[in-house]
Amino acid sequence: MRTLGFDTSNYTTSLASFDGREGENQSRLLPVRPGELGLRQSDALFSHIKSLPDLADRLFSHIEPQSVRAIGVSTRPRAVEGSYMPCFLAGVCQARVLADALHVPLVEVSHQQGHLAAALWSAGRPELMERPFLAWHLSGGTTELLYVEPQGFNLHAERIGGTTDISAGQLIDRTGQLLELPFPSGKHLDRLSREARDTQVFRVKCPGLEFSLSGVQNKVQDYFSASASPAETAAYALRCVCQAVYTATSHARQLHPGLPVVFSGGVSSNTMLRAAMNALEPVFCPPAYSTDNALGVAVLAWRSLGV
Repeated sequence: MRTLGFDTSNYTTSLASFDGREGENQSRLLPVRPGELGLRQSDALFSHIKSLPDLADRLFSHIEPQSVRAIGVSTRPRAVEGSYMPCFLAGVCQARVLADALHVPLVEVSHQQGHLAAALWSAGRPELMERPFLAWHLSGGTTELLYVEPQGFNLHAERIGGTTDISAGQLIDRTGQLLELPFPSGKHLDRLSREARDTQVFRVKCPGLEFSLSGVQNKVQDYFSASASPAETAAYALRCVCQAVYTATSHARQLHPGLPVVFSGGVSSNTMLRAAMNALEPVFCPPAYSTDNALGVAVLAWRSLGV
């Protein structure tokens, strides 16, 4: 007995299965031309359509059709009114056809809810799905501080803080473009930053739970012009992100004492961020389940069965 999950985000095609104890995820990054920051939605949708059959062949090769009890799919970025991206249609169409063919329920969730579920399951903290917690969704398009509470089998996430302009992932990818690194640039900046020795940081103003990162981009450009060091520039950009996230998290813990803070999204796989947050007793999951995946979608589909 198992569930399947589909997630076709703006950067990654993902399929997963979950049997209540163990999960398997198959993912493929969408191709992006050198020097470009992301994809047009039409190109992302086309890439998903091309990638899904091969990923399905890998995942379904050892799954008996009769063992599948439900199919989950992410239909939009966030579970709020107006949240929509065409790239999710690729997964929705495939999941709906398969659910109809197998005569099993189709469980619709958001990409963000899938991220949170994947983080909790892979971190070994599934019990947090049954009570309120704080969470960060740090990715290429999102930097949100969330208050999360259970909502039936799913998770209700309310934004309480985060960036007021560009996301942490956008800052990282724009820094990567400045340094002529491949897109997405997160893992490349992470690796470069380990060679840095400087500790200089631009302290982002964060009087409450919100902050702006657009000014940091200019500071990063100025820093690179002065130092000409890719490693030091990568570390400088990441330190600025870490400082802003740490400050907002500290404020949130004061407002919501006793609640754990869960980190999800691709940026939360960063080595420097994990070290910087250590004093706040964060909940981090393995990097493979920080980045885009369909495992959390499959986990939520399993929870919908009530077993």
